[in-house]
Amino acid sequence: MVENQENQTIESNDEKRKAKKPMFKCVCTTLGAGVIGSVLTLTIAPQLDYFSDDKTTEVLKEVTATEQDNSSVNVEQVTATTTSTSTADIVEKASKAIVGITNIQNQQSVNPFGNGFGQNQNGGEVASGTGSGVIYKVTDDVLYIVTNHHVIEGATEIELTLYDESVVTAELVGSDSLTDIAVLKVNGSYDITPVAVGDSSELRAGDKVIAIGNPLGLDLYGTVTQGIVSAVNRTIETSNSAGAWETEVIQTDAAINPGNSGGALINTSGELVGINSMKIAEENVEGLGFAIPSNDVVTIIDELTKNGQIVRPYLGVSMVNLSEIPQYYLQNISRDITDGVVVAAVDENSTAAQAGLQMEDIIVSINDQKISDSSELRQYLYTKLAVGDVATIQFYRNGEFSEVDVTLESTQQINE
Repeated sequence: MVENQENQTIESNDEKRKAKKPMFKCVCTTLGAGVIGSVLTLTIAPQLDYFSDDKTTEVLKEVTATEQDNSSVNVEQVTATTTSTSTADIVEKASKAIVGITNIQNQQSVNPFGNGFGQNQNGGEVASGTGSGVIYKVTDDVLYIVTNHHVIEGATEIELTLYDESVVTAELVGSDSLTDIAVLKVNGSYDITPVAVGDSSELRAGDKVIAIGNPLGLDLYGTVTQGIVSAVNRTIETSNSAGAWETEVIQTDAAINPGNSGGALINTSGELVGINSMKIAEENVEGLGFAIPSNDVVTIIDELTKNGQIVRPYLGVSMVNLSEIPQYYLQNISRDITDGVVVAAVDENSTAAQAGLQMEDIIVSINDQKISDSSELRQYLYTKLAVGDVATIQFYRNGEFSEVDVTLESTQQINE
């Protein structure tokens, strides 16, 4: 992820409180970032097997009889033999499928000398950030990797560092900024076992998990942290290049830091149950990391592999939240209108333009569903409607209420 994406803010959507919202960060990292004011604490403690759930237990009983005062007494000696899967076993098996990802971009530089004084010029390709990825599928001649969109966004070239420190070039199969998932592939034959994908719906609060990734860059490649699941269905509002979106995530206290983006969250069976993506970035806050559930990831992967993108309904307008526009720009609007989105631009080739929507129209509802901001409009559009549906858009123009019917197009058609 490039540096200007590091300070994204997302809000808890459990309630829309007026109190200060927590700050979240996408957890990729920029190269050359230092660790400032950090404290290293060493704690000596007995080594306990963190994952101690028994898989099989054999109980051997030896019964002997003794005589005392002409009575028979049965004495049982119980010996338990236990086998279990340790954290080390899980990590050893999964780590080969975790990769480091380097986002390489063209750098623009200013040349103040010679011809073109002060003109931007191509300064060459530079590594702008690093993150993590998970190999989820291997064929005879291709590796498939899932990571976060923000890890590879803007890249002109993507490099992968494999477990044996070899560096290969990856090809982008498809990416979606709204769900923050991207799929990569590497051509070639590799002796790597992919991570088995588990069922994230089976997770419960209190389940033990481990995170594997590359915090703070590739120097700490393959770092392992452990923790528990705090919640399995948190809904948080994210803000990215595609706009605001409500995302359902797994909350965990396994340490997740910049560079862990796109890395694996793994259960006690060694299965992938989430893709680590975000953390709270407020000072003095620890142990609040978030992962995209594996069940959601699988659905997104399938469509990205098929289409190269997520196909969604396309309304044909760009929007700005009414609450973000200074009041002196809204002199012709009724003071009673406090929620909604302002149409900032209309695609002239879209069905919205054909239906008559114009710049500065204030959309307040869709199909009689009240819309407070652009996040709510997108959420309704993408989850309740499909390509080809007719959406009734209710809006105000110069203080007068009106409505139009818009036949929803496909984002795939627009991008083509």
